[in-house]
Amino acid sequence: MIKREHYLNQIIDLIDKDIIKILTGVRRSGKSVLLQQVVNHLKNNGIKEENIIFIDLESPDFLSYSTINDLNEYIKSKSNKTDKYYLFFDEIQRIEGWQRLVNAYFSLDNFDVYVTGSNSKLLSGEFATYLTGRYINIKIFPFSFVEYLEYNKDSNLSEKELFMEYLTFGGFPASFELNNKIQYLKDLFDSIVFNDIIKRFDIKNVDLLIRLTHFLVSNIGQLVSANSIVKYLKKDRINVSVNTVYNYISYLEEACLIYKVKREDLIGKKILNHLEKYYVVDLGFRESILKKDLDIGQSLENIVYFELLRRGYEVNIGKYNTKEIDFICRKGSEKIYIQVTYILANEEIHKREFDPLLKVNDNYPKYVLSLDDFDMSYMGVKHLNIINFLTGNEI
Repeated sequence: MIKREHYLNQIIDLIDKDIIKILTGVRRSGKSVLLQQVVNHLKNNGIKEENIIFIDLESPDFLSYSTINDLNEYIKSKSNKTDKYYLFFDEIQRIEGWQRLVNAYFSLDNFDVYVTGSNSKLLSGEFATYLTGRYINIKIFPFSFVEYLEYNKDSNLSEKELFMEYLTFGGFPASFELNNKIQYLKDLFDSIVFNDIIKRFDIKNVDLLIRLTHFLVSNIGQLVSANSIVKYLKKDRINVSVNTVYNYISYLEEACLIYKVKREDLIGKKILNHLEKYYVVDLGFRESILKKDLDIGQSLENIVYFELLRRGYEVNIGKYNTKEIDFICRKGSEKIYIQVTYILANEEIHKREFDPLLKVNDNYPKYVLSLDDFDMSYMGVKHLNIINFLTGNEI
């Protein structure tokens, strides 16, 4: 089992802090394993097993627990009012009204509370309203390339060969030892779509949802709008409203399958709402559901986007007059600009990638990332190999 130090250290630093620790992310991204690693850390530091209450709501042991009252009775049977307890809820979104239960135990001085859920809107509505400032959300993604390298540290493959595997099959840890990775990823995708979208939102037009998903996954990193999607579907004689498209996209976002990135006008200093880009949470899904030759440039852009999120950046797309900048990344007072491309094969591509950055008249760092092995930095714009970016710490 690989220790996911990046996330584990964040959680360990919060142990016994007066704040609810909430881990959100797509199913099978490793949230449950992280909770178990936190439990192991507690045990290794002297916490007795009877003071750790772990409720896995997808385990057979808890299939009969359907209400917060059921869970409350279980917790009461495992605890008293004086000892210190560490309370873990795994996949909490299954229980209606879970917010009240979590809040009730958080309010007790002798409980330290940890929660996971496979829903990006887990923290919306009532829960966020009366817990403002009292929880921290740690977003969990499938394995990064560095974690993938760590898992494959005894492999005979080169770093570049492992990268091409990662680019194809992604970072879901349960797929790593399987011969038929594609089938596992397809089944996982179908399970997420059925349980977290179709079943939850009572979707009737399943074919429309699947077509929309395929469209977005086929066009990662491309500017799209709800209107353009409606026009695309009409070519296949599918009539759908813009509102329906927006609703279905929001369901995909809530299931943590698709991430929307807004555009920012660098001159007008405002967010533009009519065109966005979308990225898929793991490239293994792209390979498993599309089954065709894929644009490697789009896949590289997808990898870079999620690596930036892992590193704590807030990411937008940049618009400068008629030019587009792939990513504007902010972290506190820090800001950087990034372009991503496959290779800088000729002067035309070099100009296309570097010119938008050169036109931005400020002193923040600017980067072009590609798979080229040699440094092609130009006029203050730094060029980095994408593998070196993923394994290094310059950005």
